[in-house]
Amino acid sequence: MSDFGTKIKLQKCKNMADEIKKVCNINDDIYKALISSEREQFVPKGFSRHAYKLDALPMVADQWISSPLTVAKMSQALTCKGADSILEIGCGSGYQALVLSRLIRRVFTIERVERLLIEARQRFKTLGIHNIHTRFDDGQNGWREYAPYDRILFSASTPKIPEKLFEQLSDGGILVAPIEKANKQIITRFIKKGNSIKVEELDECLFVPVKDGKGF
Repeated sequence: MSDFGTKIKLQKCKNMADEIKKVCNINDDIYKALISSEREQFVPKGFSRHAYKLDALPMVADQWISSPLTVAKMSQALTCKGADSILEIGCGSGYQALVLSRLIRRVFTIERVERLLIEARQRFKTLGIHNIHTRFDDGQNGWREYAPYDRILFSASTPKIPEKLFEQLSDGGILVAPIEKANKQIITRFIKKGNSIKVEELDECLFVPVKDGKGF
């Protein structure tokens, strides 16, 4: 791509990040991560003109790429500063993982729909991203081999977090998830302190519900 084309895309990213900052109190690290993450690379074909709008967009297998505003809110809730590793449940298009890769040294992301994961891996390869590690599995199992994680992000709505994920969270670590509650979804932050979990409800959101097993 020409320098001119790159500048245009960076400007689109900046304009999007500026729009997000107007409605969401994101920190400077997340603002910079959004500017350096080309969402256009992660939207389905035919949706490029919508890539930098604050909208969720449809993907295959009845999945959606989250609104960049939601990505920003989830990233802010994670309090990424000081974290070395994060596990993401639900890779999807890979856009949230890309943003996280600008904030945290090691990103581990799991996707249950194989074709989505194959596409995400190709995007990471094309962009030269080397600190994102991927796995095809039911994300509710976690990824025990690399646990514990400083942060865990659940990128699908669920009524309850599996206990095995809390077991894979570091002491002092943070897990963020959209929890289903009274016909709503609430971005919820769980902070692990020894054998106890502190719970904080933050904001309403909209995610596809979690599903069991693997999909193709």
